[in-house]
Amino acid sequence: MGRLKIYKDNYTEATAVSNIFIDEYMKDANDAQLKVYLYLIRMMNANLPTSVSDIADKFNHTEKDVLRALKYWEKNRLLTLEYDESKNLIGIHLLDLSKTAGGFAGKPFAPVVTLMSAPSGPEAVNPPDSGSADPYSKPAYTLDQLKEFKNREDTSQLLFIIEQYIGKTLSPSEIKTVFFIQDKLGFSMDLTDYLVQYCVERGKRDFRYIEKVAVSWAQANVTTPEAAEKYAYKYDKTVYNIMNALGKTSSPTRKEVEYINRWTKDFGYEMDIIDAACERTVLSTDKHRFEYADRILSGWYQANVHHKADIAKADELFRRSKAALQPKQVQANKFNQFKQNSYDFDALEKELLSN
Repeated sequence: MGRLKIYKDNYTEATAVSNIFIDEYMKDANDAQLKVYLYLIRMMNANLPTSVSDIADKFNHTEKDVLRALKYWEKNRLLTLEYDESKNLIGIHLLDLSKTAGGFAGKPFAPVVTLMSAPSGPEAVNPPDSGSADPYSKPAYTLDQLKEFKNREDTSQLLFIIEQYIGKTLSPSEIKTVFFIQDKLGFSMDLTDYLVQYCVERGKRDFRYIEKVAVSWAQANVTTPEAAEKYAYKYDKTVYNIMNALGKTSSPTRKEVEYINRWTKDFGYEMDIIDAACERTVLSTDKHRFEYADRILSGWYQANVHHKADIAKADELFRRSKAALQPKQVQANKFNQFKQNSYDFDALEKELLSN
């Protein structure tokens, strides 16, 4: 959801709360409703831009919580909401409480403050950050800035590629996020490309999620796809669990990541099956554990193991296959023959690994 215009009929330079609000409205409002209204007053008086997503992040609420709070205050005639033709929220008018009290159905006067206003000209593209400003906050980009960003040859290609990853045409708000990642966070084209791929591969196509990942990488001084890959896998829960299950404490190598991707993506295995393979591996060998576990999981995949309960069936199938490959010897009776075909799964795996 994009940036919003916030208007107030009764503008003052200080962040002041009306006594009418305290006396008549506070007692009936819940926590989210109070926070949203007071924050709107604060942002309006500071002449700062905001959005529904910004407010949600600020107070750890969902966007639906924020929208419900806004509609509550609209119902109580403390503000009015402005929508575009597509029914997207684009503006908030804070009303003069002295004119809404006592049943007055207040309508917004001509706005005197517009928080969407931004400087024009070359200095607006990269505005200087003050020492107290959040270096990772998204600026309120103007339409001219976005148009220039979209029309550049390199960024137009990047936006096209991102649309292929996401599977849809990017909205203006989503383009602003890409602009922010490139402009404010300083990501290269390659790093931005890798960022979106990384998120999409994890089933995350929401740009709020993509933006949060980008900020976390920027805070960690990640500047290349290679560094991002190393950083991402270091904090990937699945990768961490598998490394831990195999007794590894270091960051995974590229080859180890390839093994993990094959088990989780190509084979589609959940952690319970991978844990079972890792447990057998750790009990059997101290060296080449990834290769050993890969032999086990590849064998299970070929044996159509889909759930942990299928492992016992695969073991039995392996036992029978081993028994069938045993050289026939002259036996005294059938019981001796059964004994010689006893199942030794671990020994055979060690033999396979040493070849």
